[in-house]
Amino acid sequence: MTQDSSPRLAIVGGGPAGLMAAEAASAAGIAVDLYDAMGSVGRKFLLAGKGGLNLTHGEPFARFVERYGERRDEIARWLRTFDADALRDWARGLDVETFVGSSGRVFPADMKAAPLLRRWLHRLRASGVVFHMHHRWLGWRDDGALRFAAPEGERIAVADAVVLALGGASWPKLGSDGAWVAPLGDAGIDIAPLQSANCGFEIAWSEHLRTRFAGSPLKSVAAHWTDRHGVAQSRQGECVLSEYGIEGSLVYAIGADLRERIARDGKAVLHLDLAPGITQAVLAERLAAPRGKHSLGDLLRRRAHLDAAKCGLVFEVAGKSALADPAALAALIKALPLTLQAPRPLAEAISTAGGVRLEALDESLMLRVRPGTFCAGEMLDWEAPTGGYLLTACFASGVQAGRGAARWLTSGRRLAPEIAVPGDAADFAAGD
Repeated sequence: MTQDSSPRLAIVGGGPAGLMAAEAASAAGIAVDLYDAMGSVGRKFLLAGKGGLNLTHGEPFARFVERYGERRDEIARWLRTFDADALRDWARGLDVETFVGSSGRVFPADMKAAPLLRRWLHRLRASGVVFHMHHRWLGWRDDGALRFAAPEGERIAVADAVVLALGGASWPKLGSDGAWVAPLGDAGIDIAPLQSANCGFEIAWSEHLRTRFAGSPLKSVAAHWTDRHGVAQSRQGECVLSEYGIEGSLVYAIGADLRERIARDGKAVLHLDLAPGITQAVLAERLAAPRGKHSLGDLLRRRAHLDAAKCGLVFEVAGKSALADPAALAALIKALPLTLQAPRPLAEAISTAGGVRLEALDESLMLRVRPGTFCAGEMLDWEAPTGGYLLTACFASGVQAGRGAARWLTSGRRLAPEIAVPGDAADFAAGD
């Protein structure tokens, strides 16, 4: 490969960020080779759409970017290039219409991920993108060439620029195993430790609650907690009791603060208001009224409108004195304390926090210490709750990195003006 040849971009990783980087670069006239460790691309994307593909969210831009917490300013720059509306327009270009659900979440009209992915891959192949499956990235050779473990042994690929879109470390069976941390760390790239995000948290339930109520939803509850800056916060939503503790969308939305508190203090206390539609004073008055022959459980169901799972939580936490005192019981129902001991392991998490620090990248997502190498997607140090925010930012970062790589290549600044590749690897470098 010489300076006179057409520039080639290698993209490593076939999730939404990598595929979008391929599309953005290809649209700019760049020849693209895409490599993935699995036998097919988009596996986690397909899994995300198993129960209905939540593609993005329909809320206003200012509120949308707030969902990215500490990294909202950086991610807002990506989203100004490719936001939720642009993502819906992009899907429409693949003949996939979308709609906004009652919660504000945006879904394909047929709710499915597979048709969108098939059409997308067809368009990418038609644009000239070449796919190389079963190629697990191992890092770089000393001369800058890319090393891959392939079915026939180690292979070498040469490219003028590279986009790494290797995912996080959640769902390793689908290819996102975090194995890239070692080669990037060895190359001197600053990486924040990978942690579980959008995951459940462990609570030491009694055997009774574990066996009786695991899997039960907690609907219409409000969470109260202290964030990582010591500020009291509250949020209403739904969650689910599990055998190990608690999970669900409400927990995922506040999980970053809970995780940070556990890392600092060894535990986090989450207070749940089990009856957010009733004031504490009214609840205390209702519970103080004579109950006749009704049991306390019946009383909680009739007068506090608590279902069986919520009643089970009250009995799990309350002492005898609180159960006997209507005022104390009302206070407990309005702020039931749950002690969270640990987030669930990375392999069980929906997504990953940590990764390549954004400070290690310029605005086009190119590594400052390795010109010509760009990073995108979940392998970057950011996180977001479920609800379409994760996918939208992955898509947007792919656009940012793909366009950045195309600009870098067309400016004449190549990663490797000339690299001698021995044997059949020379053919492979040209897209074999």
